[in-house]
Amino acid sequence: MFSFLNKNQSTGEVEELQLDEANIPAHVAIIMDGNGRWAQQRHLPRIAGHKQGMDTVKTVATAASHLGVKVLTLYAFSTENWKRPTAEVNYLMKLPVDFFGTFVPDLIKNNICVKVMGYTDKLPAATQKAVRDAIADTAHCTGMVLNFALNYGGRAEIVTAVQNLAEEVKAGRLDPAAIDEAAIDQRLMTADLADLRDPDLLIRTSGEERLSNFMLWQVAYSEFVFTQQHWPDFDQTALEQAIYEYQQRHRRFGGLTPAKG
Repeated sequence: MFSFLNKNQSTGEVEELQLDEANIPAHVAIIMDGNGRWAQQRHLPRIAGHKQGMDTVKTVATAASHLGVKVLTLYAFSTENWKRPTAEVNYLMKLPVDFFGTFVPDLIKNNICVKVMGYTDKLPAATQKAVRDAIADTAHCTGMVLNFALNYGGRAEIVTAVQNLAEEVKAGRLDPAAIDEAAIDQRLMTADLADLRDPDLLIRTSGEERLSNFMLWQVAYSEFVFTQQHWPDFDQTALEQAIYEYQQRHRRFGGLTPAKG
């Protein structure tokens, strides 16, 4: 059992809670929201929130790995984020360079493998190189997969998968009648995660309760946990609290008999 201290929001008392090691979600996905609001509350520029958020990624990735999470997917930059001010976008594009430049040795030490999904060919050259190098440098790691959604959008991903299926049908390599859920799964950006492609738990920080075009296909039966904390304030305890809430639920996957995990 993993134990952690939790402050009861009703009574204000600190209580010790325990996580069931046999029921740790295999795939946790996080919509990292609230960097800008965190900075504004402190009268800092928005980029200060993004910088602090990068440090939070390091903390949470290490904690998730130690808890036994097998895949941690982080929504780092969406296909819609290009609409933000140019200076902010340019800063966000530099973050992967700084992040991987400082954190890859720790990832290797913790046996964490980096993967990236999204339209990375549209990223600046330096960002693309940082991504490629991190993937190559951690390819030998056999522990948790740290999967970044970078220039990613759920609708675009599905459109691309449908286009690929259409091309295969047009070329005579695929019978339309053979297109099923598995065929679509195999053409999504999470295909290389195999049986771990669908998140068990989706967390969104900063109080918003929407998906924002994130993994629309894959989260069909995920458990959702929404927290008021802004992403820079999210830490190991917050992750443990979200997993504890996940463990209190019974996943039925549309059926009547509760399923384990």
